[in-house]
Amino acid sequence: MPNLPPIPAPRLAINGYGRIGRCFLRALHETATHRPLQVVAINEPANLESMAYLTRYDSTHGRFPASVEVIDGQLQIAGHHLRISHGRRPEEVDWSGIDLVVECSGIYGRRPELERFTAAGCPRLLLSHPGASADDIDATIIAGFNQHALDGSETLVSAASCTTSAIVPILDLLDREIGIEQALLSTLHSVMNDQPLIDGYHHDDLRRTRSAMQSIIPVSTGLARGVERFLPQLAGRVQAKAIRVPTTNVSAIDLTLITARPVNAAAVNDLLASASHGPLKRLVAYSEAAHASIDFNHDPHSAIVDGSQTRTSGQHLLNLFVWFDNEWGFANRMLELADHWSQLWLGTQANNTDQPHRSFP
Repeated sequence: MPNLPPIPAPRLAINGYGRIGRCFLRALHETATHRPLQVVAINEPANLESMAYLTRYDSTHGRFPASVEVIDGQLQIAGHHLRISHGRRPEEVDWSGIDLVVECSGIYGRRPELERFTAAGCPRLLLSHPGASADDIDATIIAGFNQHALDGSETLVSAASCTTSAIVPILDLLDREIGIEQALLSTLHSVMNDQPLIDGYHHDDLRRTRSAMQSIIPVSTGLARGVERFLPQLAGRVQAKAIRVPTTNVSAIDLTLITARPVNAAAVNDLLASASHGPLKRLVAYSEAAHASIDFNHDPHSAIVDGSQTRTSGQHLLNLFVWFDNEWGFANRMLELADHWSQLWLGTQANNTDQPHRSFP
């Protein structure tokens, strides 16, 4: 094969530089030695000094692993200049020279809203949240689980959600091995920005007007619908509820199943432990240590099964407890998805000149 120039690193922009946007950039820098991606632009309505400060110092994940500076009114990270804009609408931002926009604002979910980005010059959009419906996006992907569904031609792709990424690979394994007749998922989720620190007029959901740090608060969730998008064979058999708890990071899912085949706790734990070293490696970890939630802060797995909490009642009622860092685990899956998707469309271009594309890690 003739010597060919290397495929250039895809140029990414982040739209919405909040918790997930900053974690995405941080994850890229922590794995920069083997991630052929570069973030070259950020759009965030907040002022530049605040953006730099919250990048440099993070109460949950610590100091940024590279230099963060504001020089002559510009943001430089690890010595690289990033183009900064403060648009509140996609049409207000210059997306020229960008291969992929990572949409982390959480504002846009319907296809007409998302197509405002493409109309403004963004060629591809990766959402940090589910689309409003399956028809609003081209694909919903959990990296390491169903990335094979992509072919590189897509324009609008969703990375699902932190809870879906955590539980879908586990449910898929259990359904294949022991069969799932019914499932009830209860998420214990850390506080989020749609909750106030003290009671206030913060949300149409009255429960979310209450102080996040003083109460355990039930909220609505679309997790059951998200699970059914990935596992349609479970349609009508999954229910979910969510409860916000007064911690700043790391969440858990309490999973109760009625199984088709008889089960016992030891056999289920063996199955999950084996999968964590095999087909679910990188996505799911397994432990039986005496854990508290803080143990999994900055853990890159989508989920960690706590085998010490596995219970059965009779032969067909199974209960599992699953930890997950709702920020860091999800940001790492988004990064892997951005990497894989970009390799596909760059590989398609390269194949036109007989240049191979990189493989999924």
